[in-house]
Amino acid sequence: QVQLVESGGGLVQAGGPLSVSCVISGSIFSINAMGWYRQAPGKQRELVATITRGGTINYADSVKGRFTISRDNAKNTVYLQMNSLKPEDTAVYYCNARIVMTRWSRETDYWGQGTQVTVSS
Repeated sequence: QVQLVESGGGLVQAGGPLSVSCVISGSIFSINAMGWYRQAPGKQRELVATITRGGTINYADSVKGRFTISRDNAKNTVYLQMNSLKPEDTAVYYCNARIVMTRWSRETDYWGQGTQVTVSS
């Protein structure tokens, strides 16, 4: 059974930093892309940042220059460092991973339970 457990998040003032991390556990053959998505109240879930196993990174335009995604393949962990936070960054942040369970399996999307990030003005 695969588990994605997020930590971090919380309440921060505008302009401040915050970080979240996500540890993936379970019997896994490989983890391909990992990433962070967010969903604000009344809005659809949107991409924040993704990172491939080889380190190719993609950011949403709204977070470029402020957020940094990274991963530790040995620890099956993905991180998101958020700087210069804005009230509009307030959302539930979800960890995502594209996982291959066995060498014969196809890639499957897995999600964490979400962690709340609230930025006060």
